[in-house]
Amino acid sequence: MADHQVEAAMAGRPVDHRRRAELLDAVVDYTVERGFSELSWRPVATALGVSATTLVHHFGSKEQMLVAVLGRLRERMSEATSARDGARHGLAAAAREVWTRTSHPRREAEFRLFFAVYGRALQAPHQFAEFLDHVVADWRNALCDAQGPGTDPATARRTATLVIATIRGLLLDLLATGERDRVQDAAETFLATLEDSQLNEGATAPGSSARS
Repeated sequence: MADHQVEAAMAGRPVDHRRRAELLDAVVDYTVERGFSELSWRPVATALGVSATTLVHHFGSKEQMLVAVLGRLRERMSEATSARDGARHGLAAAAREVWTRTSHPRREAEFRLFFAVYGRALQAPHQFAEFLDHVVADWRNALCDAQGPGTDPATARRTATLVIATIRGLLLDLLATGERDRVQDAAETFLATLEDSQLNEGATAPGSSARS
């Protein structure tokens, strides 16, 4: 069956959104493992044990499936880089929590795909506009919030930008070289500077007392 015939086969039938969410996570897992070059109806359908018409019914077209995959991948990256417990204790704790989570070996395949998509998006910004709109903003906003409401907004954005750039650079190094001990040592040095800065700010804050 030709692709346009497949895409028309289940037109008009209601979409089961719970089933679509299940299929989407499965397609994202497949894409993490195989990459975008294999993201077409038949290979994906075979891997998932469903028919191509089922995928068409739930996603509409290959382009729409790609958009959905990118959106779910971004959600996963946002979950990985959101500072949950650490955010309550300031930027340094938030950054450490994020680094610990994103550098874990179980996240390696997802971040390989993430950086591959990032590079592809930079070459085709109109096609990946939504991805690019959120790829920095989501994480930056979370790190700005972790700095507390008393931080000057411009300072918060600048600091958050530096943290994002540093952690993403360390992740790229780790993925490219696999030299975990060396990269972890560099990460610890960076995180220590954030912790020292936070301590210094606390010591000089109004109402604080310096120890002799």
